[in-house]
Amino acid sequence: MRKSNPAAPRTQPRLPSLDLLKGFEASARLLSFTKAGEELHLSQSAVSRQIQDLEDQLGVRLFQRRHRALALTEAGQALHAASAQVLATMRAVTDRLRATRGRRTLAVTTTQSFAALWLIPRLSGFTRMHPELDVRISAETRVLDLERDGLDLAIRHGPPSLAGADAVRLFGERVFPVCSPKLMRDPKRPLRAPQDLRHHVLLQYDDPDGRHPWMHWKTWLEVERLVDLRPAGNLVFSGYDQIIPAAIAGHGVALGRSPLVREAIAAGELVAPFKRSADPARAYYVILSKHSGGRPEVADFVAWLREEAKKEPR
Repeated sequence: MRKSNPAAPRTQPRLPSLDLLKGFEASARLLSFTKAGEELHLSQSAVSRQIQDLEDQLGVRLFQRRHRALALTEAGQALHAASAQVLATMRAVTDRLRATRGRRTLAVTTTQSFAALWLIPRLSGFTRMHPELDVRISAETRVLDLERDGLDLAIRHGPPSLAGADAVRLFGERVFPVCSPKLMRDPKRPLRAPQDLRHHVLLQYDDPDGRHPWMHWKTWLEVERLVDLRPAGNLVFSGYDQIIPAAIAGHGVALGRSPLVREAIAAGELVAPFKRSADPARAYYVILSKHSGGRPEVADFVAWLREEAKKEPR
């Protein structure tokens, strides 16, 4: 009878390859092997084989394959959360290593709507002053961990209690209806008072869990004491950055958020039909990661943000 050797090293389970994890993460995020293949420059069948290999290695099913649709299993959801974090960390680290070859990187995270409607239209003003910097914008609906994901700072929207004592306040926010000028000029559907919204389509933000009540028409109508108002229709969007282009195109009335719609109003692309607005007591804040406090490029970016913020109406 052979005795076991307690000192013998244990064989570690083999981890899936990085290529398999990349294929899985893209498929899980997009819920499509075809779209994942387009993103990774692979064929649909190649991505499908990667997922099959990964499922064989792990011994579990990661997707429910339905007719023309994919859904994550419970195991797939768990692996997606972990793989997304691992890949984000790897990308951040490799970006930083590449930056040490001569160029510096400034990594910023914010919401998709703030990036699309406020930050990116102004960003050239900063990059012209700092051509030696590579600015990386991570526009995410989820809140990223600055240290874990290798980010220098975040621009976040919320109440002061969640911003933290060291956060830099940029500006507050007002919420009010906006629409295209041609909608305002429609004589058959006047927009003189909030009650007139019943003649129009309302552009709604999809928030089934009610995490962003200040962005809901329901909240604004309650403030106006119009809880029973029934609009002519509703168009629902998954992102606020989709709502504003739809309003500019004349598809309905949106809830404008200052400062995100200021440029569109100044350009005449949007108008505010009523003078009333609601202040949700929330603001935009800059939050620094622990490792970026002493970096001069971070200080320069924060100073530039504060100067841009001063241009917003108070």
